[in-house]
Formats: sequence, C-alpha cells, structure tokens
Amino acid sequence: MSGKSQRIALDVHAHLAPIVPEKLAAIDGVTWHADKNILLVDGHAVGMKPLFDPPALVAWMDRNAVAKAWVSIPPPLYRGHLQGDAARAWTTYANNGLAGIASEYPDRLAPLPHLPLQAPDVAAATAKEWIARGHRRFGAPSSSDGGQVLSDEAYEPLWRVLDEAGAFVFFHPGECADGRLTAFYLSNLLGNPYETAMAIAHLTFGGVFEHFARIRFCFAHSGGVLPMVAGRFERGFDTARPGVDTKRLSPKKIFRNVCVDCIAHDAESLALAEQTFGEGNVVFGSDWPFPMGLIEPHAQMADLDEPRRKRIFCDNPDRLAKETEA
Repeated sequence: MSGKSQRIALDVHAHLAPIVPEKLAAIDGVTWHADKNILLVDGHAVGMKPLFDPPALVAWMDRNAVAKAWVSIPPPLYRGHLQGDAARAWTTYANNGLAGIASEYPDRLAPLPHLPLQAPDVAAATAKEWIARGHRRFGAPSSSDGGQVLSDEAYEPLWRVLDEAGAFVFFHPGECADGRLTAFYLSNLLGNPYETAMAIAHLTFGGVFEHFARIRFCFAHSGGVLPMVAGRFERGFDTARPGVDTKRLSPKKIFRNVCVDCIAHDAESLALAEQTFGEGNVVFGSDWPFPMGLIEPHAQMADLDEPRRKRIFCDNPDRLAKETEA
C-alpha cells in the first residue's frame, strides 16, 4: 500500500480480552481454560481466540497499515448484571488488564478503560480513578442490564466527571433484551444498531449531549439505525411531541457534535451517517476481530472515493486523537 490515504491513522473500535490467570482466580463467575484457550464468563464460553492474543491484533494492524488502535473489552465481558463490589472487582481486573496489554505496545495500542454503566456509582468512581491516572478515553456499553436508561439522573455524577475532564467515551452495544431477536442472528444484525440508536435518543432528549458538551461521545456501527430516524426525531421536536423539551437544541443540531465509527457495510448508509453526524465526525473502526467488522478494511471500503477514504482513515482520526490527548 502507498499514499497517505491508504494509511489508517487510528482504529477506535478494536477488542481484546485480557487474560491474567492469577488475577482471574480471584474473580467469581469467570474461569480461564488455558488448555482450550476459552474464557468461561457466567456460564458462557468466549471462544473467539484472537481476543486473547494481542500480537494477533498488532500483526493485523501491520498488514492493514493501521498505525494505532484504541482497545476496549468485547461485549461478552461486560457482565452487566454485576453491582457493587462485584462490579468494582471485575471492572478493576478488566481495566488493569487492558492497560497492561497496551503498555507492551505503547506506540500501537491504548486502552479504553471500561465504565460499568449498570452500576452508575461504580462507573463514576472508575472514571474519576482513571482520569486521576492520566486517562481521558473510555469505553462503555450503550445498553445497561441494570434497568437504567442513559437519561436517568443516576448518571449525572458520571457525566459531570467526564465533562470536567473533556473525556472521550466509545459506546458499544451489549445484548438487546428483545426476545424476538434470538432467531437469524438478529440480536446482532438488528439488536446492536437498535441499542445504539436508543442510547443516542436518551442522551439527546434527556439533555445529556447538551448539558455535558465537553464529553466527546462516539458510537459504534455508524450510529446504528439513528441516521435513518434522525428526521423523525427532528419532526417530533418541531411538533413538540409529549416529553420533548423544545427549549433545547434540535436533534439534528445536536447530532453534528456526535462521533461515530465507519462500520456501516454500505456506501449509501455510510453517506447517510456522514450527512447526519457531519463528515468530520466519522472515524475508522474495525470491530476487530469480529466477522461483522471491517476485517479487510481496504477491500471492504474500496468503493469509497479517495477523499472519503482519506477523511475517514486519516484526517478525522488524527484530529480526534489530538483533541483527546491526556
């Protein structure tokens, strides 16, 4: 590959599952089976083996000219049912594990410490701790098993801590609770983009985007189905639908300050995301190592013209990295 447009400056959406056997031994509900290279999490086997192999991620980055990746834990490790000390212990393990991996590749990998949103108090304490340690970038689920929605007042201490630091938060969907999605892999194909749009909706109409404008919010999968319903949200605002506060900025104005990755798998859908969030707010994400991601980014995005590839691969990620430096 040659030319600046073929370089990918930053991948904001890559996953690793940290494995520290002696630390895992003290964590309830999680067991590492070294002989099978499988992590058993709350009775479910996580068998995507590249998740446990940081050198495999770096080798993939080398093959695809990806300069740097921001790494978060994958959804099977969210463990959204945990509360209190259990949530704190697991989050500490996961975040220290990510930081340990990144320290081995300081020029290539950077951690996105996980915020356990099902436990807002633990999430706020986690953010405060890692900000004190010099971190301003985080990962979080865009849905919560704890019953809260992101417009709940319980999250205000978290948003306040993140806002004061001018933090970046990458939101990734977990499991969608709709039982109709169990067939045809719909929990991923439809549930993931639905959950992302739900998160953006609550942050929009709940005033979080507007009140905590220094947080750099970023969402997986090109904002999910949100670009398709952005006009409907705007119509609801314009006609003062019940519960919609028309004294706030309109949804379409708010969306222009939201960041998303480029995983749309369709040039027209990606164009709609660029139209909704702004061309400067769409950055490269791969979802490595999952097959629903951009595992062959240059081939999968070859139908984009040169200026769009350069913008998504280089210019926007470079600017985002500079904006969110510690």
